[in-house]
Amino acid sequence: MLFIEYPKCTTCQKAKKWLEAHGAEYTDRHIKEEPPTYEELKTWAEQSGLPLKKFFNTSGMLYRNMQLKEKLPAMTEEEQLRLLSSDGMLVKRPIIVDGDRILLGFREAEWQKFFSLT
Repeated sequence: MLFIEYPKCTTCQKAKKWLEAHGAEYTDRHIKEEPPTYEELKTWAEQSGLPLKKFFNTSGMLYRNMQLKEKLPAMTEEEQLRLLSSDGMLVKRPIIVDGDRILLGFREAEWQKFFSLT
């Protein structure tokens, strides 16, 4: 299982503590130092069944500074993927990649369901 995070992100820190508290084994990846590639993002979007816009970190400073809320609706999927893969800080985090299962963000109830703890 791959855990993609930004270590300074408080949500990522909570998620990591949750994983450790539940004895989950994972490989850690720093999203800024090793951002997801175009191909990874495309695959994850397909596997998750989520719209690509869900992969954007809408609360991030970069997202706001680039005025992406206004720009995204007019962008093609190709353009969105290229933009997401250009900077890890644009990508919602944390991300769990477990085989062909993808989990975005950290909501404890969703994580319990994902890890079959409910």
